Amino acid sequence: MSAQKKTASSGTVKIKWVVSFISCTDDMRQTIRGLGLRRLHQVVERADTPETRGMIHKVRHLVEVVK
Repeated sequence: MSAQKKTASSGTVKIKWVVSFISCTDDMRQTIRGLGLRRLHQVVERADTPETRGMIHKVRHLVEVVK
């Protein structure tokens, strides 16, 4: 049963915005907005795709992946 739970939750990733984007470039600001984050310490759940992982990697110093 835990194997089914693991595969079901592996399709999404939770992202938390932890550091302000003041003094960041416009493309980083757009990436944060593109992830669906609107305010600091907000947590959103997105599909775990290569595109989403690339966006997270681009702003990895501003966000964290929540378990």
